[in-house]
Amino acid sequence: MEPSLEGWSINKSGDVEWVPWGSSGNAQGKVLGTADGFYVVVVKAEAGYRGDPHTHEYPEFLYVIDGVVQTQGQELHSGDGYAAAPGSTHDDFGTVSGATYLSIFKI
Repeated sequence: MEPSLEGWSINKSGDVEWVPWGSSGNAQGKVLGTADGFYVVVVKAEAGYRGDPHTHEYPEFLYVIDGVVQTQGQELHSGDGYAAAPGSTHDDFGTVSGATYLSIFKI
């Protein structure tokens, strides 16, 4: 008997297209899954990428796969990550050298 996929959003990376990510034009994302308004996205950001300032209405989680990300005055390297609580303000996010990271968030 096959396991049920009802309620699952499973995407294989090779089957998902890269789409523009953020407003600066120098990042791409792949949506790997969605559930209850949450997204699991792998992002490739080019050197000089800057995220738009925003306030988190829901928790946000990030894991750096490769490269260096600067956020809230902190430098995160491959293997580092963060969790941002609802209500937190994200006004400093980017990469000087380029980075690939996994982000989980709700819109």
